[in-house]
Amino acid sequence: MIVGAYLVLLLLVVYILPGSPVNGAWWTPWALAAVLVFFLARYLSTSYRLDETHLRAWRIAGGARLRLDQVHRIEYASLRDLSPTGFFGAWGWRGRMWSPAVGHFDSVFTDANNGLLVTAEGEPLFISPRDPEAFARELSRRVRSYRRELVVDVGAPGAPPAQYRGRPVHEV
Repeated sequence: MIVGAYLVLLLLVVYILPGSPVNGAWWTPWALAAVLVFFLARYLSTSYRLDETHLRAWRIAGGARLRLDQVHRIEYASLRDLSPTGFFGAWGWRGRMWSPAVGHFDSVFTDANNGLLVTAEGEPLFISPRDPEAFARELSRRVRSYRRELVVDVGAPGAPPAQYRGRPVHEV
């Protein structure tokens, strides 16, 4: 859906805007097209990696890194549950957002509805891996090798099933 929306916007900007009377300068459609291509590439480049010591969330021109030994919460979340204020956090370099439920947090995501909120020392991080359940299990396994128990851990053996995703943050 999102890739399709970017492509439709690109078509509109490149094929319709140059002949429009609204267009003030010849370079305006090309500048808008370049910005759209950049944000599309940024969206498509989003990836997550777990290694022995860190969770790394990466995308073009930004990302985040959390040390596994500092993680103390892994929970299902969506941006709707977090109720962030401000639209531009997702488009900013760092994806910095604010929520009444958790305060400031960073976000590196492609799916605003199905994600994980990983809280470590410092700022929480909202990510959206393709399979949040499997990613939470693997992240939990690696984090538990450093810590005995987490405050909230949806990836732990015997944790509540994914059907609890729709619940408000911190209720699971």
